[in-house]
Formats: sequence, structure tokens, C-alpha cells
Amino acid sequence: MNGRILVVGNGLAAHRLTARLAALGHEGPVTVLGDEPHPAYQRTLLGSVLAGGLPPGALTLPPPPAGVRVRTGLRALAIDRERRTVRCADGTRLGYDTLVLATGARPSGDVHTLADCARPVRGKVAVVGGGVLGVETASALRARGHRVVLAHPGPYPLHRLLDEMAGQLVAARLESRGIELRLGAYVPAGDTLGADTVLRCTGTAPETTLAERAGLAVRRGVVVNGRLRTSDPSIRAIGACTDTPDLVGAPDLAGTLAQAETLAALLTGGDASYVPAPPVVRPRVPGLDLLCLGPRGWTAEAGGDETVTFSDPARGRYARIEITEQKVVRAVLVGLPEGIAAVSQLYDRGRPVPADRLPLLLGPGAGAADDGDPAALADDSVLCHCNNVSKGTVVRAWQDGARDVGAVAAATRATTGCGGCADAVRAVCAALRVPEGVR
Repeated sequence: MNGRILVVGNGLAAHRLTARLAALGHEGPVTVLGDEPHPAYQRTLLGSVLAGGLPPGALTLPPPPAGVRVRTGLRALAIDRERRTVRCADGTRLGYDTLVLATGARPSGDVHTLADCARPVRGKVAVVGGGVLGVETASALRARGHRVVLAHPGPYPLHRLLDEMAGQLVAARLESRGIELRLGAYVPAGDTLGADTVLRCTGTAPETTLAERAGLAVRRGVVVNGRLRTSDPSIRAIGACTDTPDLVGAPDLAGTLAQAETLAALLTGGDASYVPAPPVVRPRVPGLDLLCLGPRGWTAEAGGDETVTFSDPARGRYARIEITEQKVVRAVLVGLPEGIAAVSQLYDRGRPVPADRLPLLLGPGAGAADDGDPAALADDSVLCHCNNVSKGTVVRAWQDGARDVGAVAAATRATTGCGGCADAVRAVCAALRVPEGVR
């Protein structure tokens, strides 16, 4: 297929889609509309900008392929399904043969864009909402020296992701860093909690306004089937704006990337179908080694054929792994970096769990070095879980001439998902610059 493709939304989903369309040989015109004035960027790293660890420009994703027209700062207002056009805020109408909605999710809080991170934050800060974004934001602001209070309605932060023991350890770790916790707290609008600045990080909802105005089927998100088709066969949808008929809901980051790749294959004549995968969550909080795999909603009852539990609260370490047919189906790990590396790879690759469980959690047999140095990992160890890029792939890219993180990203797509692997890729590149025998 080489028809006109119009993409509404300029986030990670659109970025991956256009890159894959080019790689798979799409020859027709591709236009991308983005509300924000910036090029596409890694929204998941906003906490690092807020903390001052990264400048805003460091989040910018590689430029789109040649021939892809990106129009930033332009809002799409309405879809004319009969004429197959989209009316924009500047009065222009853009035609399409295939329209792709990649409108993402709208925030119900205050930290969602680069512009949000540029707003001044003064004095004591109250962060309302202890989900992933709230925990990342509170930690980032504390790292900048602010006094921080984190208010959350649940019994512990991230309560929808963690079981009770893991939640208690995470709460203790945050408090040890000087973050004041107010748990079980509902904070009405206007309540400042005695802080100078209040930031609400209370979640997101799929952005479906454009789809609803066009009369497309919408539940919580835009309803799509396994081929990412909406109720209009000329309109597809991917990413956080979508919902699926089986009530799985919007995809996580890995699912968003998988949807984009599936759609690129379909739009270039391939035969593919998106299969929702259980979520993988790893909050980006320096020093907080935390991983959640599989379906949400932990209960006291064990699941699967076997449950492996490791508890060392004095050292802030805990793991609970549910195993079915010798494979990991759900897990939560706290304070176990080697275990996180090993369990992630078993889960990603569908490999059986080894009979000796303790070395799996404590390493170094988990595939990581004792000191956690990414450069010491085995070549088949995965550095970038979003794109399944191994250390060996990064090394080969370096040997082929990719001599910095940006070049490695262009060659392998490492760091172009959530961006959480950037430090590991940078460490491997730094080690490769050192002459043999010097180390």
C-alpha cells in the first residue's frame, strides 16, 4: 500500500510507526500532526528533566525518515469521514487514504509535557497521587533539594501494582530519602497540604475527543481490533488512545511500540495482528530497584502453579514470583537488581525458570556483574527491553561505527522506547572507548 497516510499525534507511537513504514518500504506520502511545538520526544523521561538530570533537548527522538512531513504546533479539530479529510486549527484540510489516530492520553494532573517541566517549582512541594508518575515526580523534586510531601489515597504508593510487602518497602525507601508520605489521603481541589507548590499526578485518560466527534466506536478508548482498525475501515488507532474489544484496555509502553510495528506491517502489505501482552512496569527512580511484571491486582492468595517468595526487609529486598508451567507469569521485585535483570529476561523470552531459585534473584548467575556494571554483562543480556536490544547488539553497532548513544540509537533503536536504558548504553560505549589492557 502506498496511499496517503495521515497520523494525528506526534508521540512515541507515531514516531515508531513512521520509522517502521520507511523501513518496510512505504512509498506514499506520510504526514504527522502534533499539538506541541516540539519534535517527538520521550515523555517517559520527563521526571529526569524535572529533576534537572537531563536538559529538555535530551528527550528529543531521532528525526523522522526522509519524506515524512511533521507539522508541529497544529491541532486537528475534526474528521470528515465521507470526504476523508481532517480539519486543522489553522483552517487547512488534509486528505488521507488511511488516517491513524495516535492522540495518546490526556492528563488529569500537572506533569505531562515539556512545558509542564519548565514551570517554576518553589519551596515545599505537595505531589498528589502515588502512582508511577507521582513517585517519579516526588523523587525527582526531592533530588533537586525540595521538601516534598507525597499524598496518595492507597495504603502505600503504587498500591495497584505492588503487594503489601513490596509496598511497605517502597514506602520505607521513599521516607528514607526525606519524602513525607500521607497515605490513605484524599486531597480535594484547593487543598495545598501546607505546601508552596502543588502538583497533581492523578493519572491519564485516553484522548478520544476527535474520535467521538467523528462518531467512531469509543469505550474508555478508541475501540480497535487486532489489526488496529476502528469502526471506520479507513481509520486506525494506536497507543494510549486505544481500547480493545476484550477489555484489555490501553497498552503500556511496550504494547504501544508493538501496535505501531504491527500497523506498519499491515499498511505495507504484511499480515500481522496485535496481541496484547501483560504489562511491564519499572519506575524510573534512581536507587529504587523495582520491577512489576504481568497482570495487576495482587492478592494474598498465591497464583500460578508455584509462588516463589524471598523476603529480606532489613536490607530492603523482596521478591514474589508466580510461575506456571515453569515460566514466570507475574512478579514483583524490590531491591534486587540482579534478580530484576534475570527475571526480566526469562519473562521476555519465555524461558523456563532454573531449578535453583536463589541465585536467580541474588546473582551474579543472573547475568549481571557483582557491581552492576552494564559493561560487564554477557553479550546476550538485554539492555533495552522496549526494543529487545542486547549488549552484544550495542557492541556490534559500536564496531560498525556508532560511537555515541545517539548513533547507537539510530542503528539499534536502543533508548528510543522508554529511555530507561540510556545510562546502560552510555556505560557500554564508555567502556568500549577504553583501550584493551587499560582497564
